[in-house]
Amino acid sequence: MKENKITRRNFLKVGAAASAAGLLSAAPVAASAAQPDAVGAAEEENGLLDFLKKPKYIFLFIGDGMGTAQIQSARFYKGTTENNGAITEGELSFTSFPEVGSVTTYDSTSFCPDSASTATAIATGNKTESGVINMCPWTRDVPYETIAEKLHKQKNYKVGVVSTVNIDHATPAAFYAHQNTRKNYYQIGVELANSGFEYFAGGEFQKVNGDGTGPNNHEVAAQAGYNVVTTQAGAAALTAGAGKTLIIAENLADGKAMNYAMDAANGEWQLTDYVKKGIELLENKKGFFLMTESGKIDWACHANDAAASIHDVLEMSNAVQAAEAFYNAHPNETLILVTADHETGGMAIGYKTTNYDTFLTNLTHQKMSYAKFDSTYVENYIANKTPFEAAMADVKANFGLTLPTDPDAASAGKLLLTDYEVENLRKAYERTLEVGASSQSKMSQQDYELYGTYIPFSMAICHTINHKSGMDHTTYAHTGAMVNIYAKGVGAEKFRGVFDNTEIYHKLAELTGVQ
Repeated sequence: MKENKITRRNFLKVGAAASAAGLLSAAPVAASAAQPDAVGAAEEENGLLDFLKKPKYIFLFIGDGMGTAQIQSARFYKGTTENNGAITEGELSFTSFPEVGSVTTYDSTSFCPDSASTATAIATGNKTESGVINMCPWTRDVPYETIAEKLHKQKNYKVGVVSTVNIDHATPAAFYAHQNTRKNYYQIGVELANSGFEYFAGGEFQKVNGDGTGPNNHEVAAQAGYNVVTTQAGAAALTAGAGKTLIIAENLADGKAMNYAMDAANGEWQLTDYVKKGIELLENKKGFFLMTESGKIDWACHANDAAASIHDVLEMSNAVQAAEAFYNAHPNETLILVTADHETGGMAIGYKTTNYDTFLTNLTHQKMSYAKFDSTYVENYIANKTPFEAAMADVKANFGLTLPTDPDAASAGKLLLTDYEVENLRKAYERTLEVGASSQSKMSQQDYELYGTYIPFSMAICHTINHKSGMDHTTYAHTGAMVNIYAKGVGAEKFRGVFDNTEIYHKLAELTGVQ
């Protein structure tokens, strides 16, 4: 005889539905039995209706690579810099949310997963291999439908996807594309156009021209009915009712992504601006789903740039505030989730030589990201074979790190370099002029541990200021650490506790009733 089985999730779902039905059927009886307390009965019924409410407006924020250390370092930095160096914790918008959970992130391939597989898990509730977007593992021949696609098709929600990195990068792609490798960039761009989603905004397509034999990704999107906007002024001019829209940020930086928050010019649109524009374009009576990725937290942590990571976390906090402003106007219809796909860099608050202390105010002396330092200064050093001492003058101006021979050495404080640190920086500089960045396969184990595949001089600078601040990293890759999820609004209570990242999809599906 075949045994009937029911999954734990379905058991809980059926139980919850039965309980709700029982409560609703009992409510009239309770109300009639207590006629004198009509107000109480009405309040009880309203409470039951609240229990059954579904979120009409859903914000999902993903801080790519944003583990607990990335969040905590931003809170510590904010608190200490706003209070004259005091050991005071600052608050981020989402860390005050009423519900908090912890999420496992491993995939079918590894305990240290990548963004394609982890975003697939969040978007579809399915595990897959690292590097695969919304396709079944191993055979990679069965596509998975995403929560965004289901809400769009089944519930007529408008859908938006925003990222500070390339709009066809793994995390944003996992909400609209289905590819056996995340490297199928042109095909991902074609899927973007075919999705019919109402709003996209972020960095440039990575292979915008494909193989050159067909229309580029901008043209494909335009042919599918999208307004393709490539200027900030054009983006600002868009108003509700504009129709399907794709915004490519005007100011692009490393990898054709948006600038790091700390590198953005005054008035340059950042993540918050694209979230606000998304709300303006997506708001409607049927509902919307807006996925927003702060992707350069991940990029900063790959490069062990603690300051750049901190500033992008702070900017994401600002973007979440924009969602909270919308929530305040629609508190009974809105759900906001903030989470991460995985942790990057193995970030640690605390370093060997600072013992039990941190000096995060040192990071205020860093004026730009490693990437902007590369493009603004290091490229010229390599071209002109600039002397080390001349390069260190720029390091002092942009990171505060000061040579012992510098006239200002006496006032450099904790940013005065030791002889050991100077020698490390000099070796990295010499390698930069001789080799520049290199692939891991072409490097010695020692060189890779010191610099990863980045410009050696920039990595040595980041490591030095990190260590002097009491910060460190264990890797240039991802880790298997759990990440947090923060929830506020309709259904937020479902996201408390400890669960797997696939459950984010299932909880959203249950809340919204998609199949």
